[in-house]
Amino acid sequence: MKRRQAVERLSLILGSSLSPQLTAGVMGQVLNTAASVTVSAAQTSLLAEVADVIIPETDTPGAKEAGADAFIVRVMRDCHELKEQEAFYAGLARIDTAAREAHQENFVDLSPDQKVAVLEKFADAEPGFFRQLKALTVTGYFTSEIGATQALDYLPIPGKFEGDVPMKPGQRGWAIAR
Repeated sequence: MKRRQAVERLSLILGSSLSPQLTAGVMGQVLNTAASVTVSAAQTSLLAEVADVIIPETDTPGAKEAGADAFIVRVMRDCHELKEQEAFYAGLARIDTAAREAHQENFVDLSPDQKVAVLEKFADAEPGFFRQLKALTVTGYFTSEIGATQALDYLPIPGKFEGDVPMKPGQRGWAIAR
């Protein structure tokens, strides 16, 4: 797949999901300088496991290895108000509750198939929250070094300098867009 095709597909996937907060998070901006939720190690671990179910390891690393959980924690802290953060982490806690109700174990302790089943059921029950979680995960993954260089084709810009490129007779020169 060409890089342009991958970006186009990613844009289609996320097109309606790119909120101002998510866009600011990708750009490294801080919109929230007020109080934030203190995220526990257990919440971070749960977030990493959920993200890894959304983008599992295949022939490329999954969301957990790419650090999508750290991206999500940072975007929630830096770009969302306290009320939105509390709602997000409450939604995350409901995933763990759903796992305990279905399998009498925490989500992180379930088998891969059980995790998928819990998330599928949860996505049907809470589509709005799951859409936000998925958008954060996908964005965190594809903006990570692993996602950008191993899951997508990567063409480093500006690339190597080629000062003497042979041209065919009548060939027009290259334009440089600004």
